[in-house]
Amino acid sequence: MNKVLFFAHLRDAVGEESVEVEAAGKTIAELKQQLAEAHGIQKLDAVMAAVNEEFADDDEVIKEGDTIAFIPPVSGG
Repeated sequence: MNKVLFFAHLRDAVGEESVEVEAAGKTIAELKQQLAEAHGIQKLDAVMAAVNEEFADDDEVIKEGDTIAFIPPVSGG
């Protein structure tokens, strides 16, 4: 199993701070697609991902036990 953390508006959209999913062997892009469909989240393509607290590209393959975090772009002034 893998723990997936959500930050900012993603947390609001999912309704939880984190979820447990079976993501081992999937890429970050595949997990984004799965979560977008499961939780009705839009625009995950612009969201940054981190695996075990290290930023990761969409083609990185997730391993058993990895913690994945999705962090939306930050804007401000």
